[in-house]
Amino acid sequence: MSVDCIPIFFLLFLISFCKADDQLTHEKPLTHRDMLISKSGYFALGFFSLTSSNKSFYLGVWYHGLPGPRTVVWVANRDNPITTPSSAVLTVTTSSDLVLAASDGHNIWKTASSITAGAVRAHAVLLDSGNFVLRLPNATNIWQSFDHPTDTILPTMKFLYSYKAEVVGRLVAWKSSDDPSSGDFSYSSDPSSPDLQAAIWNKISPYCRMGVWNGVPVSGETLLTNASTILYYQTTINSGDEVYSMFTIFNNLPFTRVILDYTGDLKVLSWNSHSSSWVLFGERPAAACDLYNSCGPFSYCDVTQIVPMCECLDGFEPNDDNFGRGCRRIAVLKCDKQSHFVALPEMKVPDNFLHIRNKSFEQCKAMCNHNCSCTAFAYANLSSAGAMADPSRCLVWSGELIDVAKATAGENLYVRLADTAVDKVSSVKIILPIIACLLLLSCIVLVWMYKYRGKWRNKESQNKMMLGYFSTSNELGGENTEFPFVSFEDILSATNFFANSNLLGRGGFGKVYKVKESGTYSRTCFG
Repeated sequence: MSVDCIPIFFLLFLISFCKADDQLTHEKPLTHRDMLISKSGYFALGFFSLTSSNKSFYLGVWYHGLPGPRTVVWVANRDNPITTPSSAVLTVTTSSDLVLAASDGHNIWKTASSITAGAVRAHAVLLDSGNFVLRLPNATNIWQSFDHPTDTILPTMKFLYSYKAEVVGRLVAWKSSDDPSSGDFSYSSDPSSPDLQAAIWNKISPYCRMGVWNGVPVSGETLLTNASTILYYQTTINSGDEVYSMFTIFNNLPFTRVILDYTGDLKVLSWNSHSSSWVLFGERPAAACDLYNSCGPFSYCDVTQIVPMCECLDGFEPNDDNFGRGCRRIAVLKCDKQSHFVALPEMKVPDNFLHIRNKSFEQCKAMCNHNCSCTAFAYANLSSAGAMADPSRCLVWSGELIDVAKATAGENLYVRLADTAVDKVSSVKIILPIIACLLLLSCIVLVWMYKYRGKWRNKESQNKMMLGYFSTSNELGGENTEFPFVSFEDILSATNFFANSNLLGRGGFGKVYKVKESGTYSRTCFG
């Protein structure tokens, strides 16, 4: 072997030795010098510190190979940092658990798998999806990081909102941009209605409420970047016992994520390879008025406008110039007065509702209508969203309507308003002009009929008179009478409708008129 070939073989040896693995076994633990890298190189798992001066170290998963600051998507020991990284070791125990321990033997972090592997030992794998799983030899996952998210949701991650009406999944924001410990903001379903709505929370107070689930199982949108078009789809399923959602990217781009950042914003971000940065495609809250109940009662945040702002619901007016105090009814709603419902489309329905089960739309409306304290209702059919025993969703409200918004993915909200004298006057204003027009039209028709009928009667009388005249003439003169037959219309024209100025006198057979023929009065006519 030549001397020139030795460096090449030595380099190949180093590459094979330094090649990162995607698996962790009992025999091969992970130290602070090691990393697991997913099969396609999308994600890495290892120990990290966010600043060079920081003495706190964490075990986590991040995007591998992206330029710029490390983008961490999952942290194992976020609230129990490692102070001496050289002593920390991640191992798969003989009982098939993952344990992060210090050199002195105390556990920093540990999984709690519900399956006892027995004599069969599990191993850990970092998948290309970013999911870190504990897996048996038969490919059964007995634990996975996707079931325990920190502040990030990745594509294909099943985010479990609730199980048997109990809150399960929760995102918790970092305390700051360089401190992954649990912050004040979190995202989860609402404990009062875990199957129907979720919210961003500031400690225990609602910060930004999402829309009530209206039964649409799949929602999607197209996200445009300079490099490509991303088809983003979110699926929400209610199986009866559990409610979960999952988002998918259809062009195989793994670098898209949903994150709850330390400022309380829930964002959809995608990596732009041209600008080497994360691009924002959507966030909540979407505007200042999108914060919880920022517009006050009976008001709503119109996020469909270029500049979102607070507006009053139909039938309401502002309390004052400050929309934070909300709106008031133009006409007071009273139990002994008539009322009606007005439909407001594309609305995020209010908070603090009562969920009534097993009702149709008409039954839901009737229940609100028969309860004088009911101020609004909404209805949806959830049959397309999963195998539920009761697919109906009837919501009713009593008292104030708070935290309402107008959004493109909203639904109909039916608000109860009092019937007012203004409504009656408006009806009269509409009916009176119609009646007046009908009366005027009737008068015109009657006048026209009267005039036409008079002319018709005069014409008939004159026809009868002329026919009688010619009949008498024929009887007197016999068959050889040589009177030319002239039409009645010609006689009317020649005598100027038997005008008195053409009357010559009276004969034995009636009045005698002179007629006009070819510009001269040359003939007579008996009338």
